[in-house]
Order: sequence, then structure tokens, then C-alpha cells
Amino acid sequence: MISLDALASFFRRKQSALVGVDISSSSVKLVELGRNADGQWVLEHCGIERLEPGWVSDGNIEKFDEVAEALRRLVKKTGTKTKNAALALPASSVITRRIVLPAGLSEQELEVQVESEANQYIPFSLDEVSLDFCVIGPNPQSPGDVDVLIAASRKDKVQDRQGLAEAAGLKPVIMDIESYASRRAAERLIQELPDGGRNLIVALFEIGAYTTSMQVIRNDDVLYERDQAFGGAQLTQQLVRQYGFTPEEAENKKRNGDLPEDYATTVLRPFVDTLAQEISRALQFFFTSTPHNRVDYVMLGGGSAALAGLADAVTQQTSFATTVIDPFQDMELGSGVSEGKLRREAPSYLTACGLAMRRFLS
Repeated sequence: MISLDALASFFRRKQSALVGVDISSSSVKLVELGRNADGQWVLEHCGIERLEPGWVSDGNIEKFDEVAEALRRLVKKTGTKTKNAALALPASSVITRRIVLPAGLSEQELEVQVESEANQYIPFSLDEVSLDFCVIGPNPQSPGDVDVLIAASRKDKVQDRQGLAEAAGLKPVIMDIESYASRRAAERLIQELPDGGRNLIVALFEIGAYTTSMQVIRNDDVLYERDQAFGGAQLTQQLVRQYGFTPEEAENKKRNGDLPEDYATTVLRPFVDTLAQEISRALQFFFTSTPHNRVDYVMLGGGSAALAGLADAVTQQTSFATTVIDPFQDMELGSGVSEGKLRREAPSYLTACGLAMRRFLS
């Protein structure tokens, strides 16, 4: 039978206190959310701990002990006492399929049907897989049937992240998908757009160290997804070439703003222009691959999203309104959260925030 334990719970809800932990190629991020008496979101804890290049590569944990120690430091630094954790796998590590099944099946009958269907889509034995599913709702074309979403990943991928959480004293109770988590955090802000964001086409870019992930969203549908191999690490490489820094020096100086006087014109501006061109090129792939020829908004998240001038450069390149996303917008800040530092780093927390929101899924 299908393993539907907590660590296969791509879709299950969790209402008890929960931290969202995002493990990327350049850092580990933690977010804990709550709600006040008025129902307003409260950012209770958050923090970020940098990772050395190569510790995590293409979503794979290459240096387990070092990443585990970084996560331990992060948990201590944030001051959270919560042990339950939601983590996520890269979309490239998860197979998702939407299938149609008869309505009215019991949970056990659904499991049997899903296992049978999953055999057709998963290129390895189900014994090697963590598998989950959720009923999305009635199938609009077939009365009496329902749409069911299946998600599956190799158990070793899940167990790597499980082990990291446990090594840091956390209890992993949810395994999500990174793109689902970032979209969940963005949807709250899309609802603040005109008409509540209804029927608007929004291109969401999450700019990581090595990869930029793009999702084009309309209402609850993902129209298009694409990853491209560019990101903030290329700016670090340019600093190394331009000024002779070591990679570690360049990364530290980039974070601290301790850079030569000509940095803005010699290095930053050309990089921002190149990044804007890459985003424009990604949008062109969307237009040539779908019936659409425009988007209503571009939203930028990830560590490099807040680079000075990037949003304006994207608007200039594409003609589309562009904003840098702040997943903590309109949230009340807990006493342990430093607002000044938070606002500078906020775009980095998009996925971690979406993971923390799993606590309140209905």
C-alpha cells in the first residue's frame, strides 16, 4: 500500500505550531507564523544561515553534517521553541500528475486506485517512493468524477531532509514542494492586486543563487513553469573577477554592502541589466509556448530580487509592471524580529514563508 505517513504529506494540513524550513543551495531559512486575536498574520520568528558553495547542489545534500550544523545554529539563533517542521523538495525531485477518479470512493479505495495509476507514471518501484495524493474537486468535464493530484518522490530524497531536521532537533511532519510553497506565499499578495487578483496573469520569479524559477499563475492555475540557470552567484563571480576578492570575501562584501566606490556602475548595473534580459527571455519562452502574449504583473522573489534597480530594469525590458515581493507584507512582527534587517532580506524568505503557512491550511 501507499505510504501516507507524515513525511509523504505533500498535501496534508497541520494546525499545531510549525516552522517552515527552506534548504537552498546558498542558505537555510526558517520562518514561524502565527495569528493574533484579530486573525492578522504574525511573524513570530525568522532567520537565515548561509551555506558554503557545494554543500547543497541541485537540491541534493552533499555535505550533510555541515548543513545539519547550520540548521542547528539557525534554530538556536531564531529563538523558536517549536519542534514541528515543514520542509520542501525541489520540483525537479517530485513527480506530480493530475488524474481523474470516480467520486465517492473511500480513502482506502482512493489509495488503491492511486497506487494503480501511479505505476504508469513513476519510472521506479513504488517501494522506493514516498507518495501522496489529494482530491482537488469535481472534474468539470466529467460529472461524477473528481480530479486527484498525485505527488511522488524517491524516499532517499525525503529521508535526507528528514535527517537534517532531526539532526537539528526538529520533528519533520510535512514534506512540501518548493514551487508550491513559494506560490502559496505569493497568492496572499496577489489577492491584494486590483479586483483581488482575479483573472490576472502573474509571472512569479524566484531568483536563487544558481537557478531562477518561473511560475505563471492565473487564479488557482499554473499556466507555465520553467527553471533557468542564472542567479545571484554570477554577481559574486563578477566581483571576484573585477576586484580579485576570494569567493568568500566577495559573498561577505555583497551581503554587507562593503564594496568599492565604482561597484554600482562597473559591476552591479551590468549584472542587473543582464538579469532583466534573462527574465525577459523567460517571458518570451512563455509567450511562444502558450496562447498568451502578455502578463499583467511580474513579481520578483529570492535573494537577488532586491538588487537596486532590478524591478525598474525588468519593467524597462518587458513593459510589464514589476514589483519585488515581500512575503511578510502587512504582517505584525514578533518581538524577536528585527525589522530593518528583515526588510532587506524579505524576498529571500518566499518559500520558507509558504512552508510556514501550511500550519493554517483549511
